[in-house]
Amino acid sequence: MTGRRKRQGRAIRAILRHWQLYVLIAPVLVYFIVFHYMPMYGVQIAFKDFIATKGIWGSPWAGFKHFERFFDSYFFWRLLKNTLGISLYELAVGFPIPIVLALMINEVRHDKYKKFVQTVTYAPHFLSTVVLVGIVIMFLSPTSGIVNTIIKAFGGEPIFFMTRPEWFKTIYVLSGVWQQMGWSSIIYLAALAGIDPGLHEAAKVDGATRLQRIWHINLPGIMPTVVILLILNIGSLMGVGFEKVFLMQNSLNNESSDVISTYVYRSGLLGAQYSFAAAVGLFNSVVNLILLLTVNRIARAVNQASLW
Repeated sequence: MTGRRKRQGRAIRAILRHWQLYVLIAPVLVYFIVFHYMPMYGVQIAFKDFIATKGIWGSPWAGFKHFERFFDSYFFWRLLKNTLGISLYELAVGFPIPIVLALMINEVRHDKYKKFVQTVTYAPHFLSTVVLVGIVIMFLSPTSGIVNTIIKAFGGEPIFFMTRPEWFKTIYVLSGVWQQMGWSSIIYLAALAGIDPGLHEAAKVDGATRLQRIWHINLPGIMPTVVILLILNIGSLMGVGFEKVFLMQNSLNNESSDVISTYVYRSGLLGAQYSFAAAVGLFNSVVNLILLLTVNRIARAVNQASLW
């Protein structure tokens, strides 16, 4: 008991000594508690037939009825295929490009040109999703869009990109890469800045080319960062963003654009099926958690770099 009191006393003294740091982090803690942890209380409606007048506690228990209904529904495999398809496509294309961009920017020696490239690639990140989708629709317009104007200039027929299901995933992923690649490269540039310049000097003395130095020094130097970000990306594999999909979605491309988040919106908010929508959302979150834990364990065993 005495030892426990001593530990508590040391902890309190440490908090009082560094109280400014705890004050700085307090708003973040409050944000996560209020908006991320407290709402978990409502997750139980996924296992109930929620009736608003009776409240969460008063609503009758339903068990796994809503989960079974979702798994047996016509939409289940289509939603799973679209969600995973977009996520894997985005991971395969969008994850390596910021790494390549960071390596290229790091090799630029002209400061003004380097800053110009960074500004141009960072700028799209600050566009809102609504503005981005508006730009995409304008560029791909079959009548006045620049893409179809070029196609018609070469004698082709205009393509109705936004209404063709086969084009949806490509437009979604490539527009996302354009918007986020510059911003995502910042963390890799920071990791590259931490590599010892002496390694490059030694490699130059040994006759290594620039490409060899990138491959044998820069890439291994940022690999722990790459692994951590890969784990985080795979951990959110099923979390395809709602807003952008919803804005790009229409009745003609619904076959390829309907994902779990938009289905939850239709079922829960538009259809007032709160328990069913909560069950679908909970299934999505559980799958993400399992993926995160699995990939983190594999990364720790293979590369000795992990989140925990």
